[in-house]
Parts: sequence; C-alpha cells; structure tokens
Amino acid sequence: MGLIAKSTQTTSKQTMTRAELIDMVSANANLMEERDDIIAYINSLQTGEALNETAIREGYESFKEAKSAEDVTLMANNHGLAPDTLQAFVNNVMKRMIFDGEQLSDLLAPLELGWKDRTKKELALMEDLVPHLHKIAQGREISGLAVYE
Repeated sequence: MGLIAKSTQTTSKQTMTRAELIDMVSANANLMEERDDIIAYINSLQTGEALNETAIREGYESFKEAKSAEDVTLMANNHGLAPDTLQAFVNNVMKRMIFDGEQLSDLLAPLELGWKDRTKKELALMEDLVPHLHKIAQGREISGLAVYE
C-alpha cells in the first residue's frame, strides 16, 4: 500500500509507472490471492491525485467491499434470489464464521421448489458462493463449509 501511495505522489522524479507498479504487484508471491483486486484498484485510481498510505488502504477496503457486493448481486440475480437477502446470508456466515445449511434452505424457501430441485439449486448456488466466501474469509476457516467443497 505504501508503494501505491508513493506512486501517486507528484515529485520531480517519477520513478514508477502504473504498469511497472502492476508488474511488481503481480510478481509478489504473498499478494497472489488479492492480485486481481489490487490491479483493478490501481487502475481505478485517478492520475495526478496524491494519496497517502492511509487513504490508499481505506480506498482499497472500500473497493473490495463494493466488488464483493457486486459479486453477490450478480450471484443472486443468476440464481433467482433477492440480492439483499443473499448479502444478509453472506454477512451472517462471515460474522459467525459458521456455515449453516438450514439457513441456506431458508434462503431458497421463497422459490417454493421441491426437494430435488431445491437440492440442485443449493448445489449450483454453492458452486458460485464457496469461492466468494473463501476470498472474503482471507484464509480463515468457515466451519461447515467443507461439505460443499
């Protein structure tokens, strides 16, 4: 984050271009999990706007939250669910770090599906949702999620 902040500063010596900064982030092994998000964030920064490290960190966190909400909305639309309901489900899982299969059934109850169709729908939703939950968990274990992996 400090490196990104330095790259936004206007000095007489501009030592690193945006492309060079992205190359450096891409090459860093401990940033592999977040590489795509960091690159997208770097590309979203306005040119010529000087930011300090705190502003970069806060901006990146806001960027990740917005991207996560966008991903949840897309998943909800793809699976015929209300985006705010799916977001509340995801937030509850992340708050407790426990995945509850009954809450998943409750989430799909408004679709009024039979047990076979509901099971297929649950599996299809979880195929999309598991990677998203792992991404926002940032390496922490979510109890009960292994059933769907």
